[in-house]
Amino acid sequence: MNIKELIGSGENKRLEFKARLPKNDAIVKTIIAFSNTAGGRLIIGVGDDRELVGVDDSDIFELKDRVSSLIFDSCHPNILPEIYTLNIEEKLLLVVEVFRGNLLPYYLKSEGKNSGTYIRVGATNRQASLENIIDLERQRHNISYDEEVNFEYPLDSFALDTLYKEFEKIGKSCDREKLKNLRLIKEFNGVLMPTNALAIIFGKLDNVMIKCARFKGTTMEAFIDKKEFTGTLFEILEESIKFLQNHLHLSATIEGLRRVEEYEIPFVALREIVLNAIIHRDYTRNSDIKIAIYDDIVEVISVGGLVNGLTIEEVSNGRSELRNKVVANLFKELRLIESRGSGLEKVRKSCEQRGIKFELAEKGSFVEAVFVRSMRGESAEKVSKTTKYDPIVPNSAQLMPNNAELTSEEIEIIDFLKEHNKITSQNIMKLFKLKERRSREILNILEKKGYIAKIGKTKGSYYELR
Repeated sequence: MNIKELIGSGENKRLEFKARLPKNDAIVKTIIAFSNTAGGRLIIGVGDDRELVGVDDSDIFELKDRVSSLIFDSCHPNILPEIYTLNIEEKLLLVVEVFRGNLLPYYLKSEGKNSGTYIRVGATNRQASLENIIDLERQRHNISYDEEVNFEYPLDSFALDTLYKEFEKIGKSCDREKLKNLRLIKEFNGVLMPTNALAIIFGKLDNVMIKCARFKGTTMEAFIDKKEFTGTLFEILEESIKFLQNHLHLSATIEGLRRVEEYEIPFVALREIVLNAIIHRDYTRNSDIKIAIYDDIVEVISVGGLVNGLTIEEVSNGRSELRNKVVANLFKELRLIESRGSGLEKVRKSCEQRGIKFELAEKGSFVEAVFVRSMRGESAEKVSKTTKYDPIVPNSAQLMPNNAELTSEEIEIIDFLKEHNKITSQNIMKLFKLKERRSREILNILEKKGYIAKIGKTKGSYYELR
């Protein structure tokens, strides 16, 4: 897309607008967030409503110098953006184009690395947590979390025969030497130690879990069946697929002399999406994968946004970046996945052949896959036009009385609640650097929309997800 088309699409992970250059360090945080995530463009001369207001031609050289000096003086390591002007519809715009850096993490000098590192989540800048900073440092050295040695569990606490049997199923042999080559174990100070990948594969970490639920109707108010699957990743994958099969319609057709059975949603698509959620989720976050079946949709929510700032469009076009390199390599070795970047194309093709509507979206720190089901004979197209989706609270048409859209701040609050279970106005003040009055206003608005509920009436009150 050209710049005009980009502006028309609105702010996102790689695009932010400012009507004019702010006096505070707001644009520096954006520049840092772009550098730490996937790069992006800051366009000065565009209002929040995408209106072209432009900048004064006589001030353009001074404005360029101010932006350059502000970035140079405030950021560490140094960030070198491209700064140029564009004339669109007789309006002069100043564009600050930033590329993803290779000296991660970047941060505000005045606040230091621990407090001054920012990342881009959706269309907002978020102060990086310690876990985010550690992950950026891993990216700088081109290593993944699952490659690192795990010091919590000794190697003899793993039933390695279980893994060897997975290789036997495909006619391959496996031993400790092969596990070393696959980086599932490493030698540390002369002792063989498991890596985080082995701990993940065997389900040793608390967050290695998939929660499945079949809800009655199109809301979360009542459920028919709930299961929590733990164990090895192979067991979790198998049990989750079985849960889906048990709660989806199975139809049969006669082709020649044979009876051919198929699920309402292609099995290959379901399997591929669950596999993707398992392989690409963020195992450093204390949350779990969720599968929800409603009368109108099937929803799979994976933990962690797209890796290295990828966009849905890039992923859909086959671009692949691995968050868990060792886990992904093992699954490929075991022939559970094929070539990198081909999974989503397989999902889309199988759904198109059957007339099933499939959507993939990144919302905050989660990735959501949605398959639209036919309801009582209605076509998937008709259902898709009348059904609202929300990755945090599914089917928002009933849970959100006014069908209001969530703001970027509200999405961050819900992300926070998903991870921490409760939130206070003090948390809001810290997250967004706001005053207490404004923090309470945001919580009140989110409560009126039906997403959160206030617990308690005293000074110790807090909010939970509804």
